[in-house]
Amino acid sequence: MPEDVDNVEKESSPGPFWSGTISFGLVSIPVSLFPANRSSRVHARALGPEGVPLGRRYYSSKTDRELPPKEMVRGYEIEKDRYVLVTDEELDRLAPKKSRDIDLRQFVDVNHIPPIYFERGYFLAPEGDSTKAYLLLAAILEKTQRAGIATFVMRGKEYLIAITGENGILRAETMRFMDEIRSPGDIGLPERKKAPAERTRHFIQVIQKHASPELSQNELRDETSTELLKLVREKQGRKQDVVVTGEKEGSNEGAPDLVAILKQSLEGRTGQRPKHSQAGTRHAARRPHRLRTHVAKRARP
Repeated sequence: MPEDVDNVEKESSPGPFWSGTISFGLVSIPVSLFPANRSSRVHARALGPEGVPLGRRYYSSKTDRELPPKEMVRGYEIEKDRYVLVTDEELDRLAPKKSRDIDLRQFVDVNHIPPIYFERGYFLAPEGDSTKAYLLLAAILEKTQRAGIATFVMRGKEYLIAITGENGILRAETMRFMDEIRSPGDIGLPERKKAPAERTRHFIQVIQKHASPELSQNELRDETSTELLKLVREKQGRKQDVVVTGEKEGSNEGAPDLVAILKQSLEGRTGQRPKHSQAGTRHAARRPHRLRTHVAKRARP
């Protein structure tokens, strides 16, 4: 998906980032597209030892010289170290034509679409006076368990999409194209063979023992992010490892030495080393920026 789509998904109440029309036969239904998911994972910003956020730049692997955008060209690798150059103008000519239509050209049994083809989920909301037609299409797709298949263009890129009905609403799933899917043979999976009857019965018994009528909500929680945020809040409350980046120009305060701060934290406030193995200390020191940068981010007013 486009980078700006990810930014939209981080908002608590996102607005639509695409509007257009669902079309099939002589029917047209104006809709807006909303993300069905939002990112809740904890992200950390990389900082340098002086406390300044790190940026990304491009360098020539031959001359080690930094390259400005105007000196960069695109190339398609045809074999190792051989490229065919492609200009921006050529890419523009190949770009899909701009359109605001989702033309449903086929309706298929949703159960016949392998899950591996589904990529990301969205909600479609009715626009204008299209509510009645919207609800009717959602109800029919849900009743018949069919998905409308179409392609549409968003931000200059063409997407394959499947539209289904669920609880009176239309849902959309962007799909991967066929050449994006690996086959089992690509990664060396074994061929299917008939299993012994006794072994089969044992597997069935184990599965039935742990079977549940529905997926538990506890299985859907991100425990790692929850525990990391808990640790961050505890350290913030103790004012431990909290640093401030981006001081105003002309400030007399020196830049924080993040490596020194981490070392002090590991050795303890009294100068004694923490009670864990030396190997554990080395492991923590190898990635000093991840926790500190998150603390710095949360500590800003």
